[in-house]
Amino acid sequence: MKFIFTLFLSCITVCTMAQSRVGHLSIFSEDGDKFQLYLNGELINEEPMANLRVEDLTQPFYNARIVFEDPARVELKKQRLMIEDVDGNLMDVTYKIKRDKNMSTKMKLNYFSSTPVQPDFIPASNVHVIHYGSPRRNEPGVNMGVNMGGVNIDVSIQDPDMQVSTREQRTYTETRSQQQAPAPRGCRNRYAMSGTDFNNAMQTVKNQSFDDTRLKVAKQVATSNCLSVQQIKQIASQLSFEEGKLDFAKFAYDYCVDTKNYFNLNDIFSFSSSVDELTNYISNKQ
Repeated sequence: MKFIFTLFLSCITVCTMAQSRVGHLSIFSEDGDKFQLYLNGELINEEPMANLRVEDLTQPFYNARIVFEDPARVELKKQRLMIEDVDGNLMDVTYKIKRDKNMSTKMKLNYFSSTPVQPDFIPASNVHVIHYGSPRRNEPGVNMGVNMGGVNIDVSIQDPDMQVSTREQRTYTETRSQQQAPAPRGCRNRYAMSGTDFNNAMQTVKNQSFDDTRLKVAKQVATSNCLSVQQIKQIASQLSFEEGKLDFAKFAYDYCVDTKNYFNLNDIFSFSSSVDELTNYISNKQ
């Protein structure tokens, strides 16, 4: 019995530690189309919703699949949907679903915004909130789920016998370097963001109040998309400080579809030293 309660208290401590670093995901349909969300193959909401919020996410990326209540609407898939920012901080991220104007049944999932996690945040009344990893079964006793470093541990304590059962499941988790390091020239000969998606991303960058936040959002946009030199130039122009412009110009190089035109970024800088530093950086990449 002493061993059981020791294990129980230890699991509570681990659970508390794991919950200290979580992110949240909100997805809403601009046109009110109801949907079901799958994260890493797991169904999140059994009842289709048009405005869904998933809290207590512990991983930086998830593979998402969205199936619409209307079977005529084409389902959406998003690999490596981002929950964390470029600094490795789990965020409160929002994505928007909208209908494709050119195809009546095709849908789009666009990045909308992200903010630091607020422990006391209260969602709007029309938002359906689900806590990721919460038990779906109704059993007597205590049930807990913990995910740390790619290992899931479930602990169940049931009355009246106070029996403890543990289950350990190992899941594949990429290393930090694999999660964040872009594949060199990964966007070569690919298509840049569409005009509509880019305009939405630009508006999100502009809406940030501080330059460092604009830079973080700009890097999020680059990480999730391929960009042309002109798109990179427009985003960099939203940054007030030379240091931030240079930082983003370096970061965005691996996500550029036409790096041969990267010299067009030179005129965003006020100092020739920044041009020289960017040139040296690109030379070392090649």
